[in-house]
Amino acid sequence: EVEFVESGGGLVQTGGSLRLSCSTSEETFGALAIGWFRQAPGKEHKGVSCVSKNGGVTDYADSVKGRFTISRDNAKNTVYLQMANLKPDDTAVYFCQSTLCPPSGDGWYRFGSWGRGTQVTVSS
Repeated sequence: EVEFVESGGGLVQTGGSLRLSCSTSEETFGALAIGWFRQAPGKEHKGVSCVSKNGGVTDYADSVKGRFTISRDNAKNTVYLQMANLKPDDTAVYFCQSTLCPPSGDGWYRFGSWGRGTQVTVSS
């Protein structure tokens, strides 16, 4: 099972920006599609965005389209999530994991356990 470390979260005001990073030491990173997920307080995990193993395919949840951008640097074993025009509804713990990209018709899968995540808090 591949372990990931999420970072880059913080407290921002509505309309602000953050860039999250998802890293691993696993050599198989370049063979994996990676997804960002989030869990708001009292709610289940939801898929936010994903990127294919070579970066050629990306997908986004409707709630973040036009505001979030996913990218990856396979040389650094890192996936990024650039978040702009943040809203209070984006407040959540953000996680990354290997996934299918684009997501299957049944939803956003993950192929490993959740890590510690990184907290994003957007104040109104």
